[in-house]
Parts: sequence; structure tokens; C-alpha cells
Amino acid sequence: MIRTLSWITLSSMRLAAIDVGSNSVHMLIADVNRDGHIEVVDRVKEMVRLGRKSFTTGRLTEESMDLAVRALINFRRLLKVRRVQKMHAVATSAVREARNRTAFIRRIRAETGIPVQVISGHEEARLIFQAARHALGLEGGPFLLFDVGGGSVELVLVKDGRRLWMHSVKLGAARMAEQFLTDDPPTSAQRRRLDKHFEEEIGDLMRAARKAKVVSAIGTSGTINTLVAMARAQRGEELGRLHGASASAAEVARLARDLCDANAAMRIDLPGIDTKRSDLMPAAGMLADFVLRKSGAAELTACTWALREGLLLGLAQTNSGRTATEARRRSVMALAKRFCGANEHGKQVAKLALKLFDETALVLGLPASARELLEYGALLHDVGHAIDHDRHNRHSYYLIKNAELLGFAPVEIEVIAQAARGHRKQAPSLDSVELQALNAGKRRVVRGLAAILRVADALDRSHFGIVRAIDVRYLPGRLIIEIASDRDQADLELWTGERRTDLLSKLLDRRVILRQ
Repeated sequence: MIRTLSWITLSSMRLAAIDVGSNSVHMLIADVNRDGHIEVVDRVKEMVRLGRKSFTTGRLTEESMDLAVRALINFRRLLKVRRVQKMHAVATSAVREARNRTAFIRRIRAETGIPVQVISGHEEARLIFQAARHALGLEGGPFLLFDVGGGSVELVLVKDGRRLWMHSVKLGAARMAEQFLTDDPPTSAQRRRLDKHFEEEIGDLMRAARKAKVVSAIGTSGTINTLVAMARAQRGEELGRLHGASASAAEVARLARDLCDANAAMRIDLPGIDTKRSDLMPAAGMLADFVLRKSGAAELTACTWALREGLLLGLAQTNSGRTATEARRRSVMALAKRFCGANEHGKQVAKLALKLFDETALVLGLPASARELLEYGALLHDVGHAIDHDRHNRHSYYLIKNAELLGFAPVEIEVIAQAARGHRKQAPSLDSVELQALNAGKRRVVRGLAAILRVADALDRSHFGIVRAIDVRYLPGRLIIEIASDRDQADLELWTGERRTDLLSKLLDRRVILRQ
């Protein structure tokens, strides 16, 4: 039976963000604290296609408006059930361009009680930037953010967490499909016309990004995330969490061709595709390919935080100007607090593990970058106790892997989770499915971190912080770990430690001896 923990504090609020978009109406409900940690309570989406025909006629259809209002009536009920304290609803491209937008917004207010703000493309880009910076840090770079909606595309060039320029252009996937890719599959002539249109609209911006030596493009929309998911599926990877996953420019180019070559029936069978977006994917794929080719970005990275998360951060009045390192640490600490409270044991294990890493990393062949992952694995190694004591290390693996840890690549989260799983009982087995899914270098890192974590955890077996410090010495065929404690004896820690040195001894090819 899962033991639930209430993490909501006086400094957090239950907030909701509603996005009345060109394709869908979305709502995100979350508990948000002043540090900007978002704990999702509920997500809901209704495909209403407000942008259908509106980009050519200039008017929202009665059918799409009816669908949107019905969705918002149900959203309002959910707001009440979830006891939301503050809410912000916005409408984007399809609504802001429609001649009948005022009547539509008034109808929403009259029938649902929800006040919807029609925001500019510039404001939409700003909110997306705020969310992506909070989730990824974005120091270094430059990076090219782009969000592909149904009607508009928001582009932001970012370096060291600062906006260099920001633009909103009318190149959304629904608009482009409706205006240019009218056949199924689109003809070669239609593709050429669309590519020429991209050049006319954003060619100069892409050349400016290339001149700035952009290192990566970061996509923050559902269609872009779908492209990354499709690239991962073609590589035979587990789909799972998309945040931080990436696809190379070559993979995106190949996907764009595949999407345009296939008709509607064939597209829905492509691995990793979101079938609800399949009609928009040829235009989205062509745009992503154009952006990568023309900007010189080597890869496309998925960011699952975008407009709605930006709205929540604004409601919470958070300071989102933080680095990727801060985003990572705060995200880890929030997860640890949720399941382990003050987590004094995790902090003690992290302190001991980092000391062991500094003394053994060179011999173990561990890169310096693994030190940070070890610390986070140590801080999170016991979160699985919230589910059950027995096999809690396996529950820790599941919770770490499936939590929304910000600023990490998926492979980094996998390394942290596998290291945490290996902190007790059986050491990570070379033939385990999860370990074999990693490359040889990452497998070495997992086993090295798990070996260190097993000893560090043992040295706080009592959870009383008895071991004050450790000193490590190399002797022929041996590694001596001298223990300094605040009490005369750390018998329990020594006893447990002697049973957990097996993997470390094997990897170091020397006997590990604990002494007090």
C-alpha cells in the first residue's frame, strides 16, 4: 500500500493555467512553491481545432467555438473540485486573429465564468522563454527556442539565460497545412512552395542564429516533442519521459521526408507518432528541418515546459532566472523533500559518497561529471521507502525515473536511478535489461556510482550520522577507509559496511578494508 505524504506548505499555492490554443484547449493544475517547483495535480486537454479554416476565413467556426466552450465548462468544474486558488487563462493565435474573437471571449465569460485574456505573440514567446529557462537553465549556448503552435511559431535566441532576440511569426502547423500542404500526401511542388515561404518569413532570423553559432535548437511544443519521440522510437529506445531528450538534425530531416511521403493512413502507423497530431506533422516536420538546416543547430532537444508552465510561474511570482545547475538541484531537493522530509540520512550519505568519489574516481575510470549524479543519487536513494520498505531500492528507481526532474538529459536520470537502485542487496548486474540499454561508458558509471553508494549508505546504517568523516588510503592490494565517529564505536556501520564493499573491491581490484 502506498503511503501518501502531504508536501503542500504555506509557501505553495494550487494554481491553474488554461491555454485556449489554435488546436486544443489545455488546462494544467499544479501546486507551485515560490522556488518554482511545480507538482502537477491534473492535466486535461480537449482537441477543438479553433484554427481550422479560421486562418483563411478570418473567423472562428461555430462548431469549434461550441467545442471550446463545452470543454471550458468542464474545466471550470475541475477547478472547483481541485480547489484551485488562482487561475490564469489565455488565448493565442487563432483567437487573437479572428474577427469574431470579442464575441467568443464574452461568450466564454458568460457561460463558464472564466475570464480569458487574448495575449500577443510577443507575450506568448516571453512566457515560453520563462518556462524553458526555469526548466533547463539555458546557460551557455546560444540556444534557439522554438514553439510550433497551430497558428504561430515563437522563436527566441538565448545565450547564458538571456534573450538576445524574440519573434512571433505566422507559421503554425495548422496554418501551413491549410495553406500549403493541401494534398495527401503533399506534392513536391507544395513542399517547395512551403520551404520557400519559410525562407521568406524566417530565413534572415535563421542566418542570424547561424552567425551567432547556435549550438542546439530547443522545441517546446507538442508537435516538436512528437518529432523527438519519433526519432527515439526509430532508434528503438523506450519512449517514456521526453523532457531533455533529443534528435539529431539528420534524424529530423529523415522524419520530415517520411512524414511528407506518407498519406494520412500511413502516418498514423509511424513509430512514436501522436495520432491526434498526425495531420499537422508534415508541416511541423518541414519547419523543424528548415530551422535546423538554416540555423546550423546540430540537434533538436525537447522541453516539456512551455506556455502553461510559464503562466503558472507568473501566478506564483517566482524568480525563474536560474541556471541549469540550480534547476537540477532544486528539482532533486524537492523530490527528496516530498518523500523523505528533512532527509538527513540522504544528506549524510551524499557527504560520505562524495568523499569516496574524490578518492576513487580516477581508479574507477569515472568522469568528473559523474560526481554530481552521484550526489543526486545519494540524496534520492531512499525515496522508495514511501512505497514500501522491502525492495525500496527498486521503488526508488521507479520514482526517480518517472519524476519530472528538470535540467537533466534522460540518460542522466537513468544513471541516477540505476545507481540508487544498486545501493543495497544485489549489485547492478551486467546482464540486466536496464544496464544493457546503456552504452559501455554509462554502464561503467552506473556500476562505479552504485559501488560507492553501497558503502556510503552502509556507513550511516543507524541513520544517526555517527560517522563524522572518512579518510581513504591506498596500500598494495588494499584500500583502507578510516572512520572517524562522534562516538567510541560505530559497530553497526562497520558491520554493514563490510557486507557492502563487494562491488567496490571488485571494480578497484583490491580489498576494501574499513577501520575505526
